Amino acid sequence: MTSEAVPLTILIVDDEPPIRRFLRTALDSQGYRVIEADSGEAALAELGRNRIDLLILDLGLPGMDGFSVIERLRGQGSALPIIVLSSRTDEKGKVAALDLGADDYLTKPFGIEELLARVRAALRHRLQQQGERPMFRDGDLAVDLVRRVVMVQDAEVKLTPREYDLLRLLIAHAGKVLTHKFILREVWGGETDVQYLRIYIRTLRQKIEATPERPQHILTEQGVGYRLRAPD
Repeated sequence: MTSEAVPLTILIVDDEPPIRRFLRTALDSQGYRVIEADSGEAALAELGRNRIDLLILDLGLPGMDGFSVIERLRGQGSALPIIVLSSRTDEKGKVAALDLGADDYLTKPFGIEELLARVRAALRHRLQQQGERPMFRDGDLAVDLVRRVVMVQDAEVKLTPREYDLLRLLIAHAGKVLTHKFILREVWGGETDVQYLRIYIRTLRQKIEATPERPQHILTEQGVGYRLRAPD
């Protein structure tokens, strides 16, 4: 799936270790970071400790069941994508989970390719809700923001986590001038040394520009900041 950018994190909540192992193997192979929990209470604890991008949730959990987890999260205003996995085949249970706020529902047993497709769909939908496009294309540059894959002339380019965060910020504001101060705050959390930013822009250009000395994607606004050229 990915370059060296920080992977998307998926929390698997299921009280059956074989199911968790099966899901972890499949998701690991796609480059996702996987965290596991075996109960509703443990799931909420992990959500409090980690930045989770998607939740895969079994309904039949010991103690706090999956319905209660969904209800708690949506009650708190969380828009976290939730895919329910359950051995329940009754329509009532499926409708109840969806009405509580689950984004999708798969009945066990399920095909792993179908699950992976639904994971991608849920992540794309979340990006669209946040006002981001799932795929950015401009000339020979293509960035899949769901898979976190950067391609230049159909070849994958490896970015460091910081380089990817910088590129993603520029993509989110494509066509707009971003000041040095704004970029440093958003990517580095308050770093004030503009030279630090210039170094990263230089290395990023070396990876995505055909001619880094005459960039076509990341443009310099002299004395102000940078702008990513918007797609035609």
